[in-house]
Amino acid sequence: MPQGRILIFIVAYNAEKTLDWVLDRIPRPLLTPENGILIIDDSSKDRTYEVGVKYEKLPEGIQLTMLRTPINQGYGGNQKLGYRYAIEKGFDAVVLVHGDGQYPPEMIEEITAPILAGDADAVFGSRMMKQGEALKGGMPLYKYVGNRILSTFQNWWLGAELSEFHSGFRAYSVRALASIPFENNTNDFHFDTEIIIQFFRKSLRIHEIPIPTYYGDEICHVDGLKYAWDVVKATLLSKIQNLGFFYQRKFDVGVNFREQPYEAKLDFPSSHSKAVAAISEGEEVLDLGCGEGVVASALLEKNCEVTCVDQRQIEKVQQGATHFEQIDLNNFQPSEELLHRKYSTILLLDILEHLNNPEDFLDTLRDKFGNQTPRVIVTTGNVGYFILRFAHLIGQFNYGPRGILDIGHKRLFNFRNLQLLLEESGYKIEKVEGIPAPYPLVLGRGNLSSTLMSLSQILISIWKSFFSYQIYIEARMTPSVDGMLNQMISASKETQSSFRAPAVGSE
Repeated sequence: MPQGRILIFIVAYNAEKTLDWVLDRIPRPLLTPENGILIIDDSSKDRTYEVGVKYEKLPEGIQLTMLRTPINQGYGGNQKLGYRYAIEKGFDAVVLVHGDGQYPPEMIEEITAPILAGDADAVFGSRMMKQGEALKGGMPLYKYVGNRILSTFQNWWLGAELSEFHSGFRAYSVRALASIPFENNTNDFHFDTEIIIQFFRKSLRIHEIPIPTYYGDEICHVDGLKYAWDVVKATLLSKIQNLGFFYQRKFDVGVNFREQPYEAKLDFPSSHSKAVAAISEGEEVLDLGCGEGVVASALLEKNCEVTCVDQRQIEKVQQGATHFEQIDLNNFQPSEELLHRKYSTILLLDILEHLNNPEDFLDTLRDKFGNQTPRVIVTTGNVGYFILRFAHLIGQFNYGPRGILDIGHKRLFNFRNLQLLLEESGYKIEKVEGIPAPYPLVLGRGNLSSTLMSLSQILISIWKSFFSYQIYIEARMTPSVDGMLNQMISASKETQSSFRAPAVGSE
């Protein structure tokens, strides 16, 4: 047995008839001063707490900690307390045991061994690894079928390969628990599903071991239909969150979208692919807010001259672009180098929504480059997207780490107010299109994402403002009033100078 401190954590509710039996089954070698036993009675209505306090079959020097919640916390809330206790007391692993005896305390050593050996961050006891064993152990057929259906769906949606998502016999690395926001999870029974999702999103290692199935006279406190719906909803939302449709802090773990570079979206209809397709071979382009240079790299392959501007110094962009400058677009003051170039196209891809004052920025841009009358390509998220409208209808309007409601956005746009902003700023609209959601980024490049993309494009053609995930606009920048006036004055001086007759000397 690998070395390490184990907390045996027993969740108990109305377990006066079984708690002694569960404690008796704990392997004696585990009863050492280094390990611990914690029982949390979740405001039982029977003598559970008294039974735990009076238990006297432990070896001398082995302490059993018996706690009772002042108000019922629910299955998930009880676990939160136990895991916080394990973290604060410095245990290496914590194993969850149910006070009704449904799961085997005899296997605590087996389920914690991979964690203590450093081979796993969580180990789940599975009743489904050995075919037919669950039904032989007395699992009701409807529970077996429901378990299989839910686990199959969750594996498919999450890209996992667990034989069972719904076992309550689990061991966790305490260090791993401390790295996820489990205290933000539900207090209800689908807490177990949410913590699995957090482990997957954090790329933590989950192992399974086969366990026997036992169903006795215990009373089930789970509403099966409600539990199934809660599981499906949590599973769906955890991944849909990556699109920015919904946001829940408990699933904001693992990849830090705010720091992660934006992935290239060149191989399907997107802001990236549309912008690249719109630019002709050999154009001179100004890419403002270029980020990691995804679009710039594609344009360089089309023999374009690409000047990149971003508030961060990005080495690979500096090395690849025709010219690079580090400028904060919130205080946009182009250098003489930028002003002396003549750009046919200026890119503002997902930029305006991040600025403190898009109006001032567009005015400055026009004042500096308006006399060149370049085309400007603008993209941004559509806050009128149908999923956000429905979410708003039911009271959901949550900012997240990425997507239409990115937490870093300063302004939200729909088709109408973005067009109005550009027109009032002196930009003549030439093309307005909708962009579908980037399903391939979430679902992978497969048949499902391709089908959804095709369907989205059809729906966008029918009702653009309702079904577009992003807005795509091409506009022509017109000279500003000051720019036009100065241009006219300069041209007038040149014209008048050419009309002046040469001075005639006296004879």
